[in-house]
Amino acid sequence: MVRAAIEAIDKLSVSVSHTTRERRREERDGVDYYFVDEAGFQRMIADGAFLEHATVFDHHYGTSRRGVTEDLERGYDVVLDIDWQGARMVRDAAADTLSVFILPPSIEELGRRLKKRGGDTAEVIERRMRDAVMEMSHFDEYDYLVINDDFDQATGALINIIKSARFRRPVQQARYTEILSQLIAG
Repeated sequence: MVRAAIEAIDKLSVSVSHTTRERRREERDGVDYYFVDEAGFQRMIADGAFLEHATVFDHHYGTSRRGVTEDLERGYDVVLDIDWQGARMVRDAAADTLSVFILPPSIEELGRRLKKRGGDTAEVIERRMRDAVMEMSHFDEYDYLVINDDFDQATGALINIIKSARFRRPVQQARYTEILSQLIAG
């Protein structure tokens, strides 16, 4: 649902990550993730195919360098749904990256959402809950914070951030080089 709202924004794409974890029953290969085996993922790392990659809860996740580059060359902004490790790699590689950290309204609500999602064992949920505080402690590395208390409001905030980022001076300067040159030439 968030993906559809974001992709409705002109010239914006949402990257589809590769992962070694098992596909959940409602997920579609190539839409939600590209599901690959461990050997294939390791080959992609060796080939430099990933812009970023990380190990999260014993599974590997990575963003295709080629996919992001192709979208950027087409003039699209690209949204990556990645964890703090991957976000750090992307920010190190591209200083002009805009980052948004989405937080739950409480630890209790996070636990409720993980249980409601289904598909994870009690042990996996317990581990995720233990690791959540450490993961969330990286919020201060991001440009924006969104508390996902109300889904529609959080989605709206994310869309507003994306749209307003397009008006940053460097973006506008690159887009309107000729107009700006004419204006300051007098």
